[in-house]
Amino acid sequence: MSENNCVTLTIDDKEVTVKKGSTILDAARKLDIDIPTLCFLKDINEVGACRMCLVEVEGARGYLAACVAPAEDGMIVRTNTPKLLDTKKTVLELILSSHEKKCLTCIRNQNCELQKLAEKFGLEDIEFEGEYPEKCFDDSSSCIVRNTAKCILCKRCVNVCKKVQKVAAISTMNRGFKSKVGVALDMGIKDSTCVGCGQCVINCPVGALSEKSNIKELEEMLSSHKKHIVIQTAPATRATIGEEFGEKIGTLMTGKMVSGLKALGFDKVFDTDIGADVTIMEEATELIDRLSNGGKLPMITSCSSGWITFAEKFYPEILDHLSTTKSPMEILGTIIKTYYAKQMKIKPEDIYSVALMPCSAKKAEIERENLLLENGLKPVDNVVTVREMSRLLKKHNIDLSKLEESNFDSPLGIATGAGHIFGRTGGVMEAALRSAAVMLKEPALSKVEFKPSKENQNIKEAKVMIAGKEINIAVVQTLKAASEIMDEISSGDSKYSFIEVMTCPGGCVNGGGQPIIPESVKAKTDYIKLRSSALNKADEKENLRVSIDNPDVQKLYKDFFGKPNSEKAEKLLHTHYTKQDCYCTKK
Repeated sequence: MSENNCVTLTIDDKEVTVKKGSTILDAARKLDIDIPTLCFLKDINEVGACRMCLVEVEGARGYLAACVAPAEDGMIVRTNTPKLLDTKKTVLELILSSHEKKCLTCIRNQNCELQKLAEKFGLEDIEFEGEYPEKCFDDSSSCIVRNTAKCILCKRCVNVCKKVQKVAAISTMNRGFKSKVGVALDMGIKDSTCVGCGQCVINCPVGALSEKSNIKELEEMLSSHKKHIVIQTAPATRATIGEEFGEKIGTLMTGKMVSGLKALGFDKVFDTDIGADVTIMEEATELIDRLSNGGKLPMITSCSSGWITFAEKFYPEILDHLSTTKSPMEILGTIIKTYYAKQMKIKPEDIYSVALMPCSAKKAEIERENLLLENGLKPVDNVVTVREMSRLLKKHNIDLSKLEESNFDSPLGIATGAGHIFGRTGGVMEAALRSAAVMLKEPALSKVEFKPSKENQNIKEAKVMIAGKEINIAVVQTLKAASEIMDEISSGDSKYSFIEVMTCPGGCVNGGGQPIIPESVKAKTDYIKLRSSALNKADEKENLRVSIDNPDVQKLYKDFFGKPNSEKAEKLLHTHYTKQDCYCTKK
C-alpha cells in the first residue's frame, strides 16, 4: 500500500497502519485486539446497531461504534477503559433484558455469541427486567425454525437473506419496543419466498433460528430395529463434521465418520459421492446431447436444492434450462430403494433411508412429490444436518476423533475424486467436464482456469472445447449472483452454454446445516477455503478421478440402467420442475 492510501492510528498504545476506508474494527483486528460484536457481518451487516463494539476515541464527544467508524490518521483509540467497559456491560444487560434466557435448553448453548459475551463481562444477574416483546414461534417450514423470543434484532439474518441471497423472506417489522424480524403479512416462513438455504441460521449469533430437527424420528427408528436402516453422507460432510469434535477446520474425517455412524447403529453406510458420480454420467450425457442436437441452452446444474426452489419461485420462465438430472442425494436414495433393494432381496418399503447433509434445504427436497418412486415411496426418508448428527453422536458417547477409520459399505462403496469435489463451488462443473471429455473421446481437459466476472466476484467464467465447439461456461455462488445470470437468460442475452449454480457462498462446505463458526473466527480464518481444500486433497489422493471410470458405476449401468439417459435412467434418475407460488392467501 502506498503511504497516500494509508492511515496510521494507535489502539491501546499499539500503532497500526491500515488502508484508507478501513474501520476502527478492521484496525483492531489487524492488531489482534478483541472488540466484541454481535450485529456485525463484514460487507453484509455493518450497521452499528448492537453497540457492543463501542470504543473511546480521544477528542470525540462520545463513544464510537468501531464497526462503522472510519479509522483516521493520528487517531488514538481505547477499547478497555473502566468507564467504557461498564457502559458495554450495561448495553449487554439491556440486550439480555428482553431475551429468552433458557440457555440450558437452547440449541446454541455453549456456541452462542451472546452467551460468550455474558461470560466475558462477568454478568451474574440482569438488573433490567421488564416486559417482553410479543413472541413468535414458527416451525411451518420443513427446513428452518424461528423463535423471536431469542431474537436480539441484530439484523444479520435479514441482510444475509436480502444481500447475499436476494430472497428477502424476512425483514424487520414495526418500530421501537414492537420491532421484530418477521415474514410479510405475518405468515409462516413456509409460505414466504424462503428457499430453506439456512444462511440465516449459520449467521445468527444466538438461537433465534435453527434447523428443523428430524433427530427424534431417527432415534426411534434406530432403537426399534423394525427396518433396514441405511445412511448416505454428502461430500462436504467429511470436511466439516470434525469441527464439532474439536478438530481443526478442514480436517478430513471420512473413515472416522463412517465408523461413528456404524457405532450408532446404521446397518449400512454409503457415500453420496457415488450418487454424484451417477449424476455426472446423466448430466454430462444430457449436456452433450443438448450441445449436439440443438437442445435448450444454457444448461444449468440441478443438484443444489435451495437453487431449485429459488428458480421455481423467482424464475419459472427458465425451468426448461435446468438439467433434469436429480440431485446426488435423490439419485443414491433411488438406487438404494431399487437396485440395492433387489441385490439384497429387501423390500423397498422395509428400507429406512437417511441422508447426512450439509444443507437444511435438503429437508424440503425429500418432500417433493415429483421425486417419489412409482410405488409412492420417498427415495430418502430423513435428512439430518451435520450439526444434528454431531449432537446425536455426542449423546451416545461417540467421539469421532477417537475412532479408527472404516470403509463405506458395498455394493455402493466406491466413489471417485470427481464425486468428492461436488461439495465446493466449481466442483460439479469440473466433474462434468472431466467425464464429458472421456465420453466424447476428446483429450482430457486440463484444469480449467476460471476468471471472476468484472461485474460480480461470485460469478466465474471460462471457455472450453466440448463436442467440437468452444463454449462459454460459468460457475455461480449465491442466489443474488444467480439472479443476475437468470435475468440475462430471461432476456435472451446469455452468452453461456453450461452454468453451475451453488446456493451458498463457497458451496456445500458452507451450507446451512454445517457447524456454526462465530463471526470473530471468520474474521481471522478463511474457513471456506480450508474446507474446500480438504475436498481437493481427497480428490487428488484418489486413483479414480473421473466418474465414468468408477467400477461400481459401470456395474450399475451394465446390470440395471443400461446406459446414461436410457429409458430406465430417465424414469428413475430424472425429474421435472414446477412453478411455486409465494405468499398464498391462507384458506
